Amino acid sequence: MKLEYIVKDEDNYIQILKNYFHMSKRLIKKVEYSYVYINGKSIQEYYIENNDFIKSKAKIDKHFYHAIKSGDKIEIDLGFDEEDSEVVPNEKIKLEILYEDEWMLIVNKPPFINVHPSPNDYDGSLANGVKAYFNKIGLHKKIRIVNRLDKNTSGIVIFAKCEYIQEMFTREMKNNEYQKKYIAVVEGKLEGFGSIDKPIARKLPSIIEREVNPSGEKAITHYKVLKNFKADESNFSEVELLLETGRTHQIRVHLAYIGHPIVGDTLYGNASKYIDRQALHAYAIDFIHPITNKHMHLETPLPKDIENLII
Repeated sequence: MKLEYIVKDEDNYIQILKNYFHMSKRLIKKVEYSYVYINGKSIQEYYIENNDFIKSKAKIDKHFYHAIKSGDKIEIDLGFDEEDSEVVPNEKIKLEILYEDEWMLIVNKPPFINVHPSPNDYDGSLANGVKAYFNKIGLHKKIRIVNRLDKNTSGIVIFAKCEYIQEMFTREMKNNEYQKKYIAVVEGKLEGFGSIDKPIARKLPSIIEREVNPSGEKAITHYKVLKNFKADESNFSEVELLLETGRTHQIRVHLAYIGHPIVGDTLYGNASKYIDRQALHAYAIDFIHPITNKHMHLETPLPKDIENLII
């Protein structure tokens, strides 16, 4: 689990970590003296070996102690072990792995399971299953969740295998290089396509429920109707949704706000005899792989309970 860079000009290696690899100041402090190597040598070894060169750089660069030469090979080893006792492993949580490499693990979350542990459910979450899997493959890293889903929402969840990958996904989200799409079945006949641009805030005094509120955070949801159908004389619509922002309960709040709550959503709509959860599935993601820079596209089919709902 290494990053590599060949120096093209004499430079400050800290600037390479910051501007080329886009590392945060916090991560730079964590790795710069313990996990950065120049031409296979530790920082201390490199400076001793290149003492004359570094002294000459002192005359023009106050940061001479970070000096490196054109052609030097910088390696950053991100495979170091971390304290990982915060999440209890649970081998009974089975994982449906959609994609995995040394940098990330992407799984398909079933409904009725939390993504991360809670005080009332400390060992039954998806993260507990990932922890057990990491133990199995000998990866001693913290559990880092890139995107979260509600307990009763199914679909794609990404786990970063190191802090750097988590930071890079956060950066992609800010730069709109990361997209996630959902399928929902909503009440009523929704038509065409459009965008819902309404701020979302916590609905006081609840600590769970959200609402459209002018004082809330900006939230934008794009939708496209895929199908209209009827069941027992009631109208329903299958809708594809693309999130431009990622507020808590955003899709559920926005669809309820426009009068088309998700079928089975008892918090923002109504219980349903057709399905015992909100009919919402995170079915597709697109992103740029932080290491290979290749475009990645992953999809997962609708689970049976939502598939059976659509006529």
